[in-house]
Amino acid sequence: MRFRGLDLNLLVALDALIAERNLTAAARSINLSQPAMSAAVARLRAYFKDELFTMSGRELVLTPRAEALASPTREALLHIQLSITSREPFRPDESNRRFRLCMSDFAAIVLIRKVIERVAREAPGIKFELMPLADPFDHPLQRGAVDFIILPDVYTTDEHPKATLFDETLVCVGCRSNKRLARPLTFSSYMSMGHVAVRFGRSRVPSIDEWFMQEHRVKRRVEVVVQGFSMMPHMLVGTNRVATMPATLVRHFAKSLPLRVAKLPLPLPGFTETLQWPALHNNEPASKWMRQVLLEEAARLGSSQEEPSLAPE
Repeated sequence: MRFRGLDLNLLVALDALIAERNLTAAARSINLSQPAMSAAVARLRAYFKDELFTMSGRELVLTPRAEALASPTREALLHIQLSITSREPFRPDESNRRFRLCMSDFAAIVLIRKVIERVAREAPGIKFELMPLADPFDHPLQRGAVDFIILPDVYTTDEHPKATLFDETLVCVGCRSNKRLARPLTFSSYMSMGHVAVRFGRSRVPSIDEWFMQEHRVKRRVEVVVQGFSMMPHMLVGTNRVATMPATLVRHFAKSLPLRVAKLPLPLPGFTETLQWPALHNNEPASKWMRQVLLEEAARLGSSQEEPSLAPE
């Protein structure tokens, strides 16, 4: 089908090329042969009178014209998907819908595992794909590539709807054998110890505590950097290092690891874990149903939260 001289099938090819930045991967994602995708690229270049892509090794680099086309193309395809091709009413107990959620391992462990347990009982055909946080965080929202993102409110965008899930506090944690944590922790003691820190994505975005310290020009002695919160407790056991972690996650790991918790000797703020979804999904029945499940399970989590107890000397 053509619209003002443009074969609308080419928009699907253009969207895949923008998402994958690789000709072979883009062709595979929409079930085209590589020669057919190459032909589509030639036709797109002819229509838009622009190269659209240049090569850097095996990666496609977008021209300014292609960058400008990225969001309108994705939005047009999403409108078609949500408004025209999705005609059937959503019935959770009969659905085999796959939800794609982007989050840190913290959210996956403390909240999403509970959501998956519940959905397995109520809507066993529903599937989940849990993805790490993107770089930048809001890129999957802009692309409409995920159903939900979960992250601290300070990292959310104002361009898409969001809802509060739960509030979280930070605590200092170390191995139970770390005798320096057996008494009230002073600022000088906290700063003198080796620390385990977490940073996300290729640009190594700092966690809330590190971001706060950078803002106030406080520099810890970071000895180990990991990719996710769930790796931190394992880097503490058998050492005198400490880490600053969400209290709910510490409570989870303290059931199986010899951890000791101490009150932080500096006023690190807590954070609000927030749910965000693409604006185009706002009225989609499936998205609204899953939103309600997420919010209800977050409310249960929030009502059961309590400070992890300090380990005795």
